[in-house]
Amino acid sequence: MTDTRGHTPPYERFGGEQPAPQQAGQQPYHPPQAYPSPQGGGGVPQTGGAVRRPRTGASTTPRTRKARLRVAKADPWSVMKVSFLLSIALGICTVIAAAVLWMVMDAMGVFSTVGGTISEATGSNESNGFDLQSFLSLPRVLIFTSVIAVIDVVLATALATLGAFIYNLSAGFVGGVELTLAEDE
Repeated sequence: MTDTRGHTPPYERFGGEQPAPQQAGQQPYHPPQAYPSPQGGGGVPQTGGAVRRPRTGASTTPRTRKARLRVAKADPWSVMKVSFLLSIALGICTVIAAAVLWMVMDAMGVFSTVGGTISEATGSNESNGFDLQSFLSLPRVLIFTSVIAVIDVVLATALATLGAFIYNLSAGFVGGVELTLAEDE
């Protein structure tokens, strides 16, 4: 059921009950409208008797909103947590990369070739010379790489936290880093 303007009443649209029948002499209820039409019709708003139409030369490119923000403070505790996790991930990647590189070089015969050359160069009649293959064994390389990775975790975490403190001091003097953020529509 539609009213005189062609609108469906809300009680029909949302499955509600129909309002009580109207008394004689009462006008039908029309809910308030944000933008009532000037001529009383329920169609397109009109100005001066003519229908408003969009401009034909109007630009249709979307507008981009921009906001200038300033990073005034970096929380040292959060910087420490993030740098700790990132340096642990970097340390794990370093150990895995060293193991893979060692396996590839061993499969290519690099250690045996270079080791033979070094043992011939450093050897004498009584001794065989320096044994590169036993010195650069996989367990020894992984232990050395793990020690380097642990040192890297400690140093990277400490330096990042110290960097956050230094940034906070310098941002107090100069105001911090200004960023311009843009939102595409």
